[in-house]
Amino acid sequence: MSNYPRDEFDAIEENSARHGVHRASMEIRGRSLVPLMIVGVVALCIGVLAFFIMPKMLNNSTPDQPAVVNSSTAPATTAAATVAPTQAPTEAAEVTPSPTPTPSPTPASVVDKSVPVAIFNATGVSGLASRYSSLVMAQGWSVSQSANWAGQPQPASVIFYNGIAQKANAESLSTTLNIPTLVDTAELGIPLAVVLGPGA
Repeated sequence: MSNYPRDEFDAIEENSARHGVHRASMEIRGRSLVPLMIVGVVALCIGVLAFFIMPKMLNNSTPDQPAVVNSSTAPATTAAATVAPTQAPTEAAEVTPSPTPTPSPTPASVVDKSVPVAIFNATGVSGLASRYSSLVMAQGWSVSQSANWAGQPQPASVIFYNGIAQKANAESLSTTLNIPTLVDTAELGIPLAVVLGPGA
């Protein structure tokens, strides 16, 4: 015990939750989550209403306007509907089936030996392109160039032609040179090209 006399600050309840006169209560009051939960549920309900129900209400209200507009023309449509059945059988009897138009055939390409032919050697055998150029010119074709092939390596001899108009020319060269592979391409920029591959 102290030697000091008791005063009003010493008169506190023994079971009080306060510890010292100047201190606040040590108990921490828990915050209630009920208002926050209520706000969350209300926001969820508004979101569901806006997402599911409002579009249906707006879609149902939109067709009503054309229905009101068409209500003024309803007698005319019913009159037309009553007239249509009487006319339908007569029209069906008068209509005769028309023949389906046949597609016009595309003009077949014809052999034109005045089209210049380019002959390329892709084998590495010297003189092969000039030998085939002589063979092609002997058949009446004109040769625009005879050179070594600078493109991708070819596994076999091939004839490149540019478009359907040159197909007959390519087929004629195929028969003359015994090269069965024909390729339609516009990448070379020339109408006809013979690329001599291995085995030529």
